[in-house]
Amino acid sequence: MLALSAFPSLVTTRTKPTFASTSKAEPIRAMRAVVQRVASASVEVEGRIVSEIGPGLLVLVGIHESDSDSDADFICRKVLNMRLFPNENTGKGWDQNVMQRNYEVLLVSQFTLYGFLKGNKPDFHVAMPPQTAKPFYASLVERFRKSYDPAAIKDGVFGAMMKVNLVNDGPVTMQLDSHAPKNSNGAVEES
Repeated sequence: MLALSAFPSLVTTRTKPTFASTSKAEPIRAMRAVVQRVASASVEVEGRIVSEIGPGLLVLVGIHESDSDSDADFICRKVLNMRLFPNENTGKGWDQNVMQRNYEVLLVSQFTLYGFLKGNKPDFHVAMPPQTAKPFYASLVERFRKSYDPAAIKDGVFGAMMKVNLVNDGPVTMQLDSHAPKNSNGAVEES
């Protein structure tokens, strides 16, 4: 009988994978928004529609425990100015923002954007606690209303079990963090 050691290619050993960099990834410490271009969207609570929009943006908002007014300002400014819509007059794609099109925005608080798995169980401890997040989220909604047409800004019900319905247009979905990371060539995204 032959020993497996005579055939090194048949012997497998388990080793921990090695990585080029030994530094840990920096955790995200920013307000997070998932922005979806929609043909329509609505929020339902306890069987009743509480908000709905036609064409525009559905924005799921995650608030980190360390977020400040500057994070809210950044998210508001970037969402309203994201050029996610085509210009029907010129035929250019990715040319107009929600305000240029006179479309609506539906904001929905979404603490699970800061969830991560501990084993198989989700952990949300880096999300801002509800008692602090509720007034902070309300101030974000107000910021959007002051920056655009107040009637065009809708929102869900903070802390409620919501059913969010949408018809994604494209589909177009973008993730936005208030602290802009460096892109692959080392440049920081403009605000």
